[in-house]
Amino acid sequence: MRKLQQEMDLTQILFSLMFILLMIVACFWVVQPFILGFAWASMVVIATWPLMLKLQALLWGRRTLAIIAMTLILLLLFIIPVALLVNSLIDNVGPLVAWATSGNLHPPQLNWLHQIPLVGSKLYTSYHLLLDGGGSALMAKVQPYVGRTTGFFVAQAGHFGRFLLHLGLMLLFSILLFWRGEQVGNGIRHFAFRLASRRGDAAVLLASQAIRAVALGVVVTALVQGVLGGIGLAISGIPYATLPTVLMILFCLVQAGPLPVLIPAVIWLYWSGDTTWGTVLLVWSCVVGTLDNVLRPVLIRMGADLPMILILSGVIGGLVAFGMIGLFIGPVVLAVSYRLVSVWMHEAPMPDEDPEDVVEELAEHEEEVTQTNSEH
Repeated sequence: MRKLQQEMDLTQILFSLMFILLMIVACFWVVQPFILGFAWASMVVIATWPLMLKLQALLWGRRTLAIIAMTLILLLLFIIPVALLVNSLIDNVGPLVAWATSGNLHPPQLNWLHQIPLVGSKLYTSYHLLLDGGGSALMAKVQPYVGRTTGFFVAQAGHFGRFLLHLGLMLLFSILLFWRGEQVGNGIRHFAFRLASRRGDAAVLLASQAIRAVALGVVVTALVQGVLGGIGLAISGIPYATLPTVLMILFCLVQAGPLPVLIPAVIWLYWSGDTTWGTVLLVWSCVVGTLDNVLRPVLIRMGADLPMILILSGVIGGLVAFGMIGLFIGPVVLAVSYRLVSVWMHEAPMPDEDPEDVVEELAEHEEEVTQTNSEH
């Protein structure tokens, strides 16, 4: 009878586990369309929560007024500019595709090479010898690949509607999280404390610090460098400057910097004979390219007292592994793991003995063991 009862208990446990797994899968299936928007909203709210509290203090302690102010800030500084940027990108990429696929790609004459002292005439002669020897044929071979690459970016822009949907969901979830932020945060901390005691609570707090560090140190720096670089491109006369600006922001997010976009623009200006604006853009590129060395460390320290190499490694690895949302996931995982391992290590005191004394003691111990074995 007892054995039968044990078998029934085992069967009950198995069916209970199957039911729980089924409910988890069903819940994930239901909320799957909202996961990306909720994840971005969580990152935005965590990164801007201190700003919301300051606004609430300024607005006579009224949470409603602070939420309205934060919603307007998100609309004016993030959602509307991003929507306009993507819309402008779609509008401007049409002529770029037509130019790239028209077959009218002809190499320029580069008459400005004559102005270079000493070697200008030789460079001009060598360049035209290259063109006469098959430069036009080379451009004809390159042209289909340029068209395919541009067409790929146009195809990616076709997801504009889905992108706007996620932006709208992000704004909606951000408002809800701003309204009930304390309850949600306490619930997450309670769950983490129930799961792993004080270390779980510490992991949640470290995750929020890492998100703020990434938002301040990486995202803000990328936006500043991208916008300044885009202003330089527009002033210097680069056509369709919106697309290079977007590319610059993406390159800055992956820690490649704005120079992979600015340097080709400088070369194109010199190539087309506009040496004055080419020189201006070259100087401006040097300023924008080195701005992150000053701005990023200061902003990261404002968000969290974590090693900068840890944050940057997490940003690059997270982008490669998880896409854009990995921009925050990677640093959070590395920061939490780093702090938990550091706390675990510091629970034991550091060795006070001299390394040479430790080696000598180890050698003496080995000799004693060897002598004992030889006696036996």
